[in-house]
Amino acid sequence: MTNAAIAERRTGAIARGVGMMTQIYVDRALNSEVWDVEGTRYIDFAAGIAVVNTGHCHPKVMAAVQHQMTRFTHTCHQVLPYENYISLGERLNEIVPGDFEKRTVFVTTGAEAVENSIKIARAYTGRPAVVAFGGGFHGRTFMGMSLTGKVEPYKKGFGAMMPDVYHIPFPIELHGVSTDESMSALTKLFKADLDPTRVAAIIIEPVQGEGGFYAAPAALMREVRRLCDEHGIVMIADEVQTGFARTGQMFAMDGHDVSADITTMAKGLAGGLPLAAVTGKAEIMDAANPGGLGGTYGGNPLGIAAAHAVLDVIEEEDLCARANELGSRLKQRLEQIRQTTPQMVDVRGQGFMVATEFNTVDGSKPDADFTNRVRMEALKRNLVLLTCGVYGNVLRFLAPITIPDDIFAEALDILEDSISAAKVDA
Repeated sequence: MTNAAIAERRTGAIARGVGMMTQIYVDRALNSEVWDVEGTRYIDFAAGIAVVNTGHCHPKVMAAVQHQMTRFTHTCHQVLPYENYISLGERLNEIVPGDFEKRTVFVTTGAEAVENSIKIARAYTGRPAVVAFGGGFHGRTFMGMSLTGKVEPYKKGFGAMMPDVYHIPFPIELHGVSTDESMSALTKLFKADLDPTRVAAIIIEPVQGEGGFYAAPAALMREVRRLCDEHGIVMIADEVQTGFARTGQMFAMDGHDVSADITTMAKGLAGGLPLAAVTGKAEIMDAANPGGLGGTYGGNPLGIAAAHAVLDVIEEEDLCARANELGSRLKQRLEQIRQTTPQMVDVRGQGFMVATEFNTVDGSKPDADFTNRVRMEALKRNLVLLTCGVYGNVLRFLAPITIPDDIFAEALDILEDSISAAKVDA
């Protein structure tokens, strides 16, 4: 069996709209390494897009899932409930930022978590409108892509978006947009087009994921919180990509002096099994009527068991500290490379959620072609990288937080060689 043979079959079997960044068909994986069907080894700096923060097939996570499989795999919690669903809800209520009583609901995907957060905010406020930020990513469902602030590839060709969704610019100093300008845009929106008393929620990623790994300034978070309090608006933090030790804290909002009313999470929650959650203020979460929330697979017992193990591993292996250590080392190496790479205009990140941005040599515009060359050069050398950003000119680094030191060092050498090779071809 070869990658090429499977790729040919894929063309005839799978819809074209399912994008692929590589033609590597995985056979097995362990921690930060994967092996394809041809036996070739790769270092994984994608982690399933920030999903396996605890590494592929962590022994404790695997053991928890295997044990659950001997008991039962599905009953639908709304029909025959199970205790570990309740206890995981209790754990999230305890650790999600916010000094208030909380409630949790489990669903299956990050997009579904976002959808439910909007449903809950609307049920609580009785209002329809939602404000989101340019460059944000919130999923591929109709509400998710309506909230998402990037047209290609997420919105193109899908017709009209959901009504009563509004966008304002996200502050990015590198691109000349300040917090004051973002808040001024929100003020103008409220003055010209949208009565704030019609707004159910403002949703924001504490660090934009697909948008380019731009962190929300502390001043922005404080202003959003102030406006939400002033107008009775629900503040939603989308922590789907930032959650579970990725930013060096359990949640990115732990680094702010304000809290959101509702937090959405998925990806790193269950170590690779599909599980997502919405956690928020009890009075807000309880606004929906019984039966209004949930789903057949929401809170599947295998995912719940895995999530318990993931939280144990994060605590026992101190992965928040590990994320900060790895992120610091990565940024130091990137800054060294930057000294001889004029295309590299920025190095940024919180914890082990790190990115570097590339422009043309003269710095005048984003350079997606150069960024992709770096990615492809790395792939030739068996390092899997991801790009992101509205202009496609950002490399993001999302290796498992459990990556061993020797493999991490190997990956950094490959990265440097890949950037050097891309410069030669430029």
